[in-house]
Amino acid sequence: MTGPTTTVYAITSLNAQDVRPAELARHIRGHRRLEALHHIRGVTWAEEASRVRTGQALRAMAALSNAAIALHHPMGWTNHAEPCDHYRTRPDHALQLLGLAM
Repeated sequence: MTGPTTTVYAITSLNAQDVRPAELARHIRGHRRLEALHHIRGVTWAEEASRVRTGQALRAMAALSNAAIALHHPMGWTNHAEPCDHYRTRPDHALQLLGLAM
């Protein structure tokens, strides 16, 4: 399966003997996905503005954000603010999504 081609420019200190092009491309794609996840969490849930800074609470907040993002994609949501607004105003739908419908 192929999709659209994206051109990415990167600078690395590795030489051609240290890494194969496919490995480097895989690493760059993984890094871009991670950066995209951090962007979504930062914009949608304003993590940078949070007063939670250390310990288990920070990990829990990140885990809950990641879980919410993971639930949004299979349902067809592409803008993560929309499902947040939707479930905030319809908590019964959120419970149904989690299999906890009343």
